[in-house]
Amino acid sequence: MILEAVMLNVKPNLENDFESAFQQASSIVASIDGYLSHELHRCLEVQGKYLLLIRWKTLEAHTIGCRNSIEYQQWKKLLHHFYEPFPIVEHFENIF
Repeated sequence: MILEAVMLNVKPNLENDFESAFQQASSIVASIDGYLSHELHRCLEVQGKYLLLIRWKTLEAHTIGCRNSIEYQQWKKLLHHFYEPFPIVEHFENIF
């Protein structure tokens, strides 16, 4: 299992719109082969800051399968315009 971790900074005053769009986008990512689960967390200290965690069966399920899918194009259209700056995506593996 691979954990994708992304810190999202949403443009000011768009948080509600982002959260609504993310609800729609959740079903999109969940339909991609290799997807296991995801969580979106809102930061308590910084308005507009979110932590997205997505679990994938393999690294390639995300980096190749997801990113080359039609579903990912829908995800991008719904969500990518909310971010400033554009987020850095990192992948982690469980060692314990």
